[in-house]
Amino acid sequence: MDKMQAVEDIVIVGAGIAGLSTALGLYRMGLRSLILESADRLRVSGFSFLAWMNAWKALDTLGVGDKLRKQHILLDNGTHEARCVRRKLVVEALADELPRGSIRYNSGLVSIEQKGHAKLLHLADGSVIKTKILIGCDGVNSVVAKWLDIPEPVLTGRVATRGLAEYPDRHDFKAEFLQYFGDGFRCGFLPVDEKSIYWFFTCSPSLDVEKGIRSSASKAKQFVMSKLANLPEEVRGIIERTETDIVFSSPLRLRLPWDVVGRSICKGNVCVAGDALHPMTPDLAQGGCSALEDGITLARFLGEALLKKPKGGAEEGEEEEHKRIEKGLEKYAKERKWRLFNLTTTSYLLGAIQQSSGMVLNFVRDRCFPRMLLQLYLKWSDFDCGKLYIP
Repeated sequence: MDKMQAVEDIVIVGAGIAGLSTALGLYRMGLRSLILESADRLRVSGFSFLAWMNAWKALDTLGVGDKLRKQHILLDNGTHEARCVRRKLVVEALADELPRGSIRYNSGLVSIEQKGHAKLLHLADGSVIKTKILIGCDGVNSVVAKWLDIPEPVLTGRVATRGLAEYPDRHDFKAEFLQYFGDGFRCGFLPVDEKSIYWFFTCSPSLDVEKGIRSSASKAKQFVMSKLANLPEEVRGIIERTETDIVFSSPLRLRLPWDVVGRSICKGNVCVAGDALHPMTPDLAQGGCSALEDGITLARFLGEALLKKPKGGAEEGEEEEHKRIEKGLEKYAKERKWRLFNLTTTSYLLGAIQQSSGMVLNFVRDRCFPRMLLQLYLKWSDFDCGKLYIP
């Protein structure tokens, strides 16, 4: 065989949370997959995300939940498990459980070619991979989503600035989610462990301001501090002690909810998951959690399809296998689309309310919203994406 072409049964594009959880779910079921990652190493950049109860159920199913619990503080919010987790530690925990060689680095996907039931994947280095199943977990600019003709995510007009404050000894903050609202902005602070606190700030700036805070981390930090003059000094101190090189600003995007339910998110033996499927605003804190749900659900339905023994001869078996794969991906799409529609819609509306401006809207938000917000967080986290079929 030409060394520039390889054959793989299952190829996953993107070694993020969705891609790694899908690969690990398949591996737990006895199925090997290859992850294509465009970077030259595991991408552990990014900060933290709030992992609610639904995320911990998925992490437990994948066998990494207890390892991550030991590294993160349990937040005090009642009966629901919630921890602010470092994305780096989650990604590493998932990758460490995969067999050696599961991730191929420096392998950016350029284009997809149909060849019978198979797909030919043309990579940036000139090589080609032939695969039976293609799963796009390649983020908001997904090549696979474009091939499926799923409309691109849209800008919300909002910008998020995030940072992580490190305390060499330990901080004195309680294990709770602090959240503040202002005229047109929202910010929050969550302890990750005894020595670090994650914070975020979202607003709808003018175009000139947005260009400034996105071009310079120091400008972004100064802008956030200028908006938080009325916060307690100890809370402002979290942002002050954050090193500039770990302050990051980016525009918030989402895939319009009707593009999730009204379009086919799978076609034959191709589908998408994670941010390639459902980028959403962070207001419901379900982006990372739902990516883990995607991985478990996708692995379960694909595993059930592939582990059934085909009937008849080899040729008949190949056709039957393709139909089973197609049906499995259709089940995945059917199970996920309405939950994702609801998560994306609710998150966007919450952001609009929380980041409101004007005296009347601010009064209603500040007096009535905090208790309702917690109930919404708990409602949407009270979900179990199910277990894996272990042969």
